[in-house]
Formats: sequence, C-alpha cells, structure tokens
Amino acid sequence: MKTKLKKGKITMIITAAIACFALALVMTMQFKIVNETDITAIENMRESELRTELANWQSRYDEVNAQYEDTLSRIEEYKQTSESNDETEKLVDEELDNVNLLLGNTDVEGQGIEITINETEDETVEKVTADDLLLIINALKQAGAEAISINDERIINMTDVVYIDGADIIRVNGQRILAPYTIKAIGNQTYLESALLGNGGQVDTMNKVGQDVSIEKKDNIKITKYSGEIKTRYME
Repeated sequence: MKTKLKKGKITMIITAAIACFALALVMTMQFKIVNETDITAIENMRESELRTELANWQSRYDEVNAQYEDTLSRIEEYKQTSESNDETEKLVDEELDNVNLLLGNTDVEGQGIEITINETEDETVEKVTADDLLLIINALKQAGAEAISINDERIINMTDVVYIDGADIIRVNGQRILAPYTIKAIGNQTYLESALLGNGGQVDTMNKVGQDVSIEKKDNIKITKYSGEIKTRYME
C-alpha cells in the first residue's frame, strides 16, 4: 500500500511539472502575440478593418487567457491533491508502525523491568517450568506490558512457551532456552513489579518455595523484534 502511495505521489509531481510547463507555454504565447503585432499595418487600416482585427485579437486573447486560467486551476488542484496524499501517507505510515509494534516486528526500547530466574543447586527446590514462565508473562500482560521477551525471544500473541517432555527442555517460539531465564518487559515499572511481587504474585510465590528470582527496574530496556515467520492456516 505504501509503495502504491509513493508511486501516486511521483505521478502527481510529474503531472504538476507538466502543468507548470503548460503555464509557461501559455505565457510565451501571450508575449509572442504582442511581439508579432505589426504597428505600421494597424496604422494604415481603415476603421472597419481595425474593428475586425481588434475582434480577432480579442478572441485570440480570450482563448489564451482561458487556457491560462485553466492551467492555474489545475495546478492548484494538483497541489491540494498532493497535500492530501501527503497527509494520507503520513497516517498510513503511523498505522503501519502501530501494527508492526503489535506484531513484534520492530525493535523497541523504554522503561520497564528485568526479571532474572536462576536454577538452584538445592535438589529439594522444584525446577522452573514452562508454566512458571507463562504465569509471569500473563501477569505482565495484565499489568500493561507493551513488549515482553524471554532470553531475547520476543513474545507475541502466537508465541508458544512449552516444556518438551523427555528432553527436559523449554522452548519459546520453537527455540530452546536455558537457565538463567531473563524476562524483559517494557511498561510502567510500578505496575509491572507489583503484579509479580504482590501477595500471590508469581515471583513472590516462586521465592517463597525457594526458587531464585529477582526483579530490577531499568530505564532503558531493549527488546529485539520477533525473528520468526508469522504463519496462519485458516485465515485468508
């Protein structure tokens, strides 16, 4: 869509240039009419001939002037159309940027929190599971996180966080991730932290059972774009 708009804009610029050329041509015609006027011949004409000749010149002048006015009108129309398309293209670009942000197709940065989850050597403490990570992600989303990643894997609506039974591994977006698990979230730091540390929050619960989870507020968190391919099977 963006390419079509740019092509349309280029077309209008070329058209406007042609219109300007036409305007210059019309003005040249007017000057030529004046230069071609034979003053001596006019002086020798009779009154009736002068009236006829004057009517002819008036007709030619009116014709050229009409072309001149029409050219000015078209130039103004092209100008307004171009300005309208510039505004439309700007709105389309902004909408496209928003869509890319929602789809995770853009690198982003901003204030937020960083959660670090380490596996402990204490065998009595349960290992971190895919469900633990999912509970943290869902809590962050509900707290208004604008972007989330786990070990630099961008979380989007179609992201899968799964435990592979038998292999004893966790996969995010189909990629294997290993401890320590680093979860980044961009958003209101207070809301994000409170959602995890408040009574019953997932990080609070994990710490209470002996798991090693810490949260750090940061003013410049960088989250890279989703690196996979978004595929749909049933939507057209």
